[in-house]
Amino acid sequence: MSKRRINKIAIIGSGIMGSGIACHFANIGVDVLLLDIVPRALNDKEKAKGLTLEDKVVRNRLVNEALAASIKSKPAPLYHPSFASRITTGNIEDDIAKVKDVDWIMEVVVERLDIKQQVFETLEKHRTPGTLITSNTSGIPIKFMSEGRSEDFQKHFCGTHFFNPARYLKLFEIIPGPKTDNTVLEFLNDYGEKFLGKTSVVAKDTPAFIGNRIGIFSIQSLFHTVKDLDLTIEEVDKLTGPVIGRPKSATFRTVDVVGLDTLVHVANGISENCPDDERLELFQLPDFINTMMENKWLGSKTGQGFYKKTKNDKGKTEILSLDLNTLEYREKKRAKFATLELTKTIDKVVDRFKVLVNGKDKAGEFYRKSFAALFAYVSHRIPEISDDLYKIDDAMKAGFGWEHGPFQIWDAIGVSKGIEMMKAEGLEPKAWVDDMLASGHDSFYTVKDGASYAYDIPKKSHTKIPGQDSFIILDNIRKTNEVFKNSGVVVEDLGDGILNVEFQSKMNTIGGDVLAGLNKAIDLAEKDFAGLVVGNQAANFSVGANIGMIFMMAAEQEYDELNMAIKYFQDTMMRMRYSSIPTIAAPHGMALGGGCELSMHADKVVAAAETYIGLVEFGVGVIPGGGGSKEMALRASDTFKKGDVQLNTLQEYFLTIGMAKVATSAYEAFDFGILQKGKDVVVVNKDRQIAVAKQHAMLMANMGYTQPVKRKDVKVLGKQALGMFLVGTDSMEDSNYISEHDKKIANKLAYVMAGGDLSEPTLVSEQYLLDLEREAFLSLCTERKTLERIQHMLTKGKPLRN
Repeated sequence: MSKRRINKIAIIGSGIMGSGIACHFANIGVDVLLLDIVPRALNDKEKAKGLTLEDKVVRNRLVNEALAASIKSKPAPLYHPSFASRITTGNIEDDIAKVKDVDWIMEVVVERLDIKQQVFETLEKHRTPGTLITSNTSGIPIKFMSEGRSEDFQKHFCGTHFFNPARYLKLFEIIPGPKTDNTVLEFLNDYGEKFLGKTSVVAKDTPAFIGNRIGIFSIQSLFHTVKDLDLTIEEVDKLTGPVIGRPKSATFRTVDVVGLDTLVHVANGISENCPDDERLELFQLPDFINTMMENKWLGSKTGQGFYKKTKNDKGKTEILSLDLNTLEYREKKRAKFATLELTKTIDKVVDRFKVLVNGKDKAGEFYRKSFAALFAYVSHRIPEISDDLYKIDDAMKAGFGWEHGPFQIWDAIGVSKGIEMMKAEGLEPKAWVDDMLASGHDSFYTVKDGASYAYDIPKKSHTKIPGQDSFIILDNIRKTNEVFKNSGVVVEDLGDGILNVEFQSKMNTIGGDVLAGLNKAIDLAEKDFAGLVVGNQAANFSVGANIGMIFMMAAEQEYDELNMAIKYFQDTMMRMRYSSIPTIAAPHGMALGGGCELSMHADKVVAAAETYIGLVEFGVGVIPGGGGSKEMALRASDTFKKGDVQLNTLQEYFLTIGMAKVATSAYEAFDFGILQKGKDVVVVNKDRQIAVAKQHAMLMANMGYTQPVKRKDVKVLGKQALGMFLVGTDSMEDSNYISEHDKKIANKLAYVMAGGDLSEPTLVSEQYLLDLEREAFLSLCTERKTLERIQHMLTKGKPLRN
């Protein structure tokens, strides 16, 4: 194992990528030195202040402005605003000597070989031998960059390609140069996975590497198909979005966000540098793309691309779409296909592909054409861009946000069926695919003993994909390790005495079946196991309680049943906290409402860094009723100090609920009191989350976990706090900041968090607060405005404020 440590990194170039990468290294606790060039002229502000080109503020203007713009950008590049303090800025002329003290130097300057070579020549004068040095290039051959450099430089040099935005896109391509030491590649591969939270893929030094070579082909192929089938851009985006496990931005919206010029640059690079590519004609730009480039319709950066945001006669914002035949903007058209309707009842994306390629309409034809082209293309890229097919899938999933890679989709459709589709389009797979079938292997992937195996072309057999020992892949163990299952959950044995309970409901909402499954999992763990993890590997941990069920009960005035349902939820949360075994919650993605409450009641939270967690019940006209209101009162009590500051502390926790605050990362959740410092932990790589949660459960069990004693020492402030809250809500209503109904919800929450109208501060039990919480929740469910909000949420998918 390498003893190399990365405590400090120097990043040369502070553009969008450079600043974004700097922010992500700051996210993981690395000290960053960010350098850029010195301005050659003063701007108007500097002239007005009488500054000169020798003033430090002028010399660092470019780097400071670029970093400030990055930090302000959305989505945020930092997990927490305070992490910006880990970045020190400077310029290449004054501060280049500081690179001698860093562990890694990364060049992120303009994509021109001559400029990169000049930068490396300068860096070598100051770099300490043995220091890692890499280039974040998207396509310039690595072999040319290090020419003329010392042996030590070339040994420690390679490409490290991040995708933009660096925080959010998981692909981390590592491209060796001719003399890169193998230990450097191994270190970077491990560092990317473990510390940066990325999917590391070692790529060959070929044009556009893996991700962009396949991704740009896929987009270029669609550019040609859209004209052949006379499809609109809305239709293509409908067909290439979430229905096939791709981002909502699908194809044309994605190009608008990335920039058409960026895509054209990469496509031209492939076209010019891959003369032997059998589909070279697809990298030629269609006429409508050339026209858009001439018109500077590059997407978001120029205000218009395939879509254009404008205002209508009434001043309302509208999104117009580009008609690819007339090249004029028009109102958006709704896209609808019979084939897509057939997939509405198929929850798992991987199960939809067979239905889609058998469609009888234009959608079916589109899928057959586009998948046939994609399958043929990726088969021909081995061994050109990679020796391993799974690396191509990893790159597309991590770099382009595809839920399934090309070979996984091909498996889902059937290898033979994929070849049949190709031949219908006049295409052929590479010979190794036919050889694979001839050798008796009819799939690219298989699962054995909980591990994933991929077909190894030279060995003509399936071999275990390396690097899995740090992961637990629930898809691989769900059937073989199942201990219990109902319609809401699957309970799996993770080994070493630890169970996992995995939600299986739509959007992982928490209803009666999930609560029953949680209780059963705790029963099983208490009887025969040592600990319990609550975690899944879906897009989101849980979007909260099943509000449809709440709406039905409230609308039909079944208040006794609703009371029992809420009490069951509360009791289950309390079991999470007061069971005889350690419970670990593993939230990621959205963990809202009930998902947040469950996390707050576990013994420990092992949160993915990308966790968007909060108590959002105010948006649907109620207060948190599954223990969340009680828990915020309890956590406020635990931080009380003597004096009036207690009211201020309680108010902060009250506002977290009242403003329906949602943390934009796990680190921000500490600020809201949702995660607790010193107890809860954050994992940057979500793929490792279940394994890390299991380790914490084992550690707590092995240290002698003892069932906690139920709390009866929660300090509530009674009338003193209640009066403060009521005055505040009156004032907010008078100022038209909140509606009458908002005030009613806030006053109910105030009553719970104050502990009622007790005459003086008092110590109460958790159950006392839970009873107040449940009573308040039920009373709000009788309100017409609340029912309207819930109905709006169910039909429109977002909360209604009134």
